[in-house]
Amino acid sequence: MRVLDLNPVTFGPGLHNKRTSSCISLRQSKFFKPSTVQMAVPLILCLLSAGLNVGCFYAVSTLLNRMIIEQYPGEEVNAGRIGLTIVIAGMVGSLICGLWLDKTKTYKQTTLGIYLLSLIGMLVYAVTLNLGHLWLVFIMAGLLGFFMTGYLPLGFEFAVELTYPESEGTSSGLLNCSAQIFGIIFTIAQGKIIDKWGTLTGNIFLCIFLLIGSVMTGFIKSDLRRQKANLQAEVQTASVSTCVCVLHKVRGGIFTSLWRGNV
Repeated sequence: MRVLDLNPVTFGPGLHNKRTSSCISLRQSKFFKPSTVQMAVPLILCLLSAGLNVGCFYAVSTLLNRMIIEQYPGEEVNAGRIGLTIVIAGMVGSLICGLWLDKTKTYKQTTLGIYLLSLIGMLVYAVTLNLGHLWLVFIMAGLLGFFMTGYLPLGFEFAVELTYPESEGTSSGLLNCSAQIFGIIFTIAQGKIIDKWGTLTGNIFLCIFLLIGSVMTGFIKSDLRRQKANLQAEVQTASVSTCVCVLHKVRGGIFTSLWRGNV
């Protein structure tokens, strides 16, 4: 009877190590390390457009009580309720926009759409504030909060996509810094405009910058680097898994053939 010396094939751990290293090397590859110039223009446009949107929202929220009381004297309680309406509507808007973005992955389209709706909401809010119907102000303020607060997760996620593989904390910090700077500028500027020309002019002032931000968003190149990296990683993982299955079958076939020959 012949004795067969079958050395074990050591392809399993090696392939698993390659599978792990492929995901690591993917993040370090040149394809996913764009130069500073390639990343600069889309990132700057994203930071400016997001800063304009969120800055306008900060200004409206800060001066809301003043605008309501100026148009509706003695309605301090309802001014607070309108602010609460904006907050609650914003919570719902952030949740819905985040879920929609996670499902569709349409970063630029969704961001631009919500931006335009924020602009429309701001225009309608500015016009209806002077009509004397407080219930209408509640509705318009709720819609404004829904869209402008709903923009927040979209802006952060879009910035992360544009700056991948850089740290998410870097892009989020830059975007938040931009929003705070514009918020301070717009709050001071709108307050002075309201003092001199009235509430309507102050709100139109914000609408102009929302229009500028919408145009900037339209010019952002939708280069979804993180999505490309995830897709390529999935393809590589699937390829490695297929190779493992094939090699296991080949190994089993060789062993079976040798065993039958020995018998």
